[in-house]
Amino acid sequence: MNLFYKAGRGIIRLYSRLMLNMDVLWHGDIPVGPKIFVANHPSATDPFILHLLSREPMSVMIVSTAFTVPLFGEYIRRAGQIQVLPGEGARAMEQAKGFLKAGYSVGIFPEGDFSPQAGGFREPRNGAARLALSTGVPVVPVGISLPRERSLRIASRLSGKSTVGYWYLRGPYAITIGNPSQLVGNPADPDHVRAQSRTLMGWIQSLAQESEFRVRRLVPVPVRY
Repeated sequence: MNLFYKAGRGIIRLYSRLMLNMDVLWHGDIPVGPKIFVANHPSATDPFILHLLSREPMSVMIVSTAFTVPLFGEYIRRAGQIQVLPGEGARAMEQAKGFLKAGYSVGIFPEGDFSPQAGGFREPRNGAARLALSTGVPVVPVGISLPRERSLRIASRLSGKSTVGYWYLRGPYAITIGNPSQLVGNPADPDHVRAQSRTLMGWIQSLAQESEFRVRRLVPVPVRY
């Protein structure tokens, strides 16, 4: 845990207290040691809030466009976050294995992109399940919910191509953290990996629905006359 990580985590904690109406529910105790946190991804704010869930330092797998932002990109690189370059997922997974072996936790968004802004979830990719099966590290499913209509849509061309991010800056933000689970089986069996990926996403969806129920209580429904 270097100074960049410590400072960044402190800023995230302060920001969440000042700007977000956080509602966090834990289903059970989380053991000490490296873990893989898997979550849905409704906003670009999620990779940063995820750090508040782990006692250990955490490296979150983040799309490469975030690393092209001047100063910010260099900061998150120095803070030990994992850059996911197009076509180089295997390289990012090897880096994640190294962090887990060193005692860090790792955060992954199995959807591989933002959740649909109209609601719902994307089909999961297989990286998180394969990483869990190949390392034997416990997986902690996380369900996030927020009023997506409040997200700020930001388009940029910093990476050389047009990209869109959805930043959630203030308001209700609910997280439900499930019990840690151990995935077993052969990581080289593609059918088994796909089945485990769907299982992980099912857990995440169920937890996100719990979070959504709590968010609905915090956001007044407009009255129509």
